[in-house]
Order: sequence, then C-alpha cells, then structure tokens
Amino acid sequence: MPLSVRFSAFVPTRTTLRVVLRIIVLAVIALLIASSSVYAQSEVATAERALFDALNRERAAKGLPALHWDAALAAAAREHAARMAQRNVLSHQLPGEPQVQDRASKAGARFTTIAENIAVAPNSATIHSAWMRSPHHRENILDPELNDVGIGVVKTSNGLFAVQDFSQAVANLNLKQQEQQVIANLNLHGVPATRATNDARKTCEMDRGFSGTRPRSVTRFETADLTKLPFDLEQKLRSGRYHSATVGACDGGSSAGFTHFKLVVELF
Repeated sequence: MPLSVRFSAFVPTRTTLRVVLRIIVLAVIALLIASSSVYAQSEVATAERALFDALNRERAAKGLPALHWDAALAAAAREHAARMAQRNVLSHQLPGEPQVQDRASKAGARFTTIAENIAVAPNSATIHSAWMRSPHHRENILDPELNDVGIGVVKTSNGLFAVQDFSQAVANLNLKQQEQQVIANLNLHGVPATRATNDARKTCEMDRGFSGTRPRSVTRFETADLTKLPFDLEQKLRSGRYHSATVGACDGGSSAGFTHFKLVVELF
C-alpha cells in the first residue's frame, strides 16, 4: 500500500513572534551577564596575582624570602573584602565582624603572628603603590618574620577593594611529629641517644618536677619553630655533660588561631 505524506505550511502569529523575540532577548541578556561575570572574575584573579607578585618583588629587592600563598588566609581576605565592598567602607573590622585573627583562624589558618593591609583604588598597581608609601603597610610587606600571605580582591563600581592577610605560619603537627622534630634536632646537637617517652610526656604536662627516673636537667619550653632549640638548652648540650635525652610533647593549646607547641627535654 503506498504511503502518503502531507506537508502543511506554518504561518507564525504575532503572539508567537513576540514569544520567540522575548526568548531571544532573554538569551542574549543571560549571555551578556555570564560573559560579564567571567570577565569580572578574571579581572579579580589577575589583580590578586598582581598584588602577590608585586609584594614578592619588593621582598626580593630587599633580600627577603618570598611569601608563600596560603589558601586559608586568602579565603579570610576575600570574605573581608566582600564585606567592605558590600558596605562601601574601608575598615579592618566592620560592625558585627570578628577580628582578623578570628577570621583567619575560622578559615583554617594557624599562626603566631598575623597582620593585614586593606585598600580601595581603581587598580592593583595603585593599591600596591599606596601600600608601599605607607610606613605601616610597607612594614607588613617587608616583615622578615612573616612567611605566608593570602590576598582577596572584590570589584565594585567604586574600584577594587583589596585585603592582604599575612602570617607567621605554624605547621599543623601532631604530638608525635613534634617530638620527632625535636629528637632530630637533638641528634644534630650531638645527643644520638634520644627518644620520646611517656614519662617525659607526663613531665611536659607538669608545671614543675618530673615523672619517672630523675633527669640531670629538665628544660620546658613553648615555641612555634621546632627547627630551633631554646638557647639555654643549646648551652647545656655544648657542655658535653649529657649522653642521652628523653623528649615529650603535650597540648600547648591555641587561642584565636595563635598556635604554639609545648615540649620538655630531659637530659641524662
């Protein structure tokens, strides 16, 4: 049986044309918004990178080590920049907002020192130049004790709101890792017979005295840098009077992100 196919012409009505035109207009608007958002994000990322590179060039010119990018500090900086941009206010702490150390700690940063630069200007070059002309901001950029930085930039019609959060970062080490670092350091100072013990850990938790066998010397200390031993302990080691040592770490605690390690070294 033969098949027949029938075609019919479609003649759009005015209503249909209006609907189609509206869809096209909305699609164009959505495309423009998306393109604008992508461009704005790209501009912000470029500004953050430019400020990061600029500060490290300043440090290199002074013979200082480069700052490392810290994602937690960057998250805190971006949040603060967004708050300032929303209110169109330049401030290190806005009403109802935590202090910088609390913001950084909440974002996951751990540190012994923290500092912050803020600014608003048309572009990153102007912001960096203004910071370098300001003694306080310049001091933060060139501080030899600081090692990490996070930068946040938000673009508004009033310009770029920028935040630099700096820190002297502390490694996130458990108690065993802390003990191992001190043991390695003691080995380098000529005390190979060094080990971590439960008695030393108990001694660490005590304000005075010791647990277990009586040591010839007890050194309690708190630090954020386990690559260095306390000066008085180094002096004792140089005397050559000690042949072994025990090490114990205990909870040093932290307050608003400010972190330190608490240890004891017993010499025998």
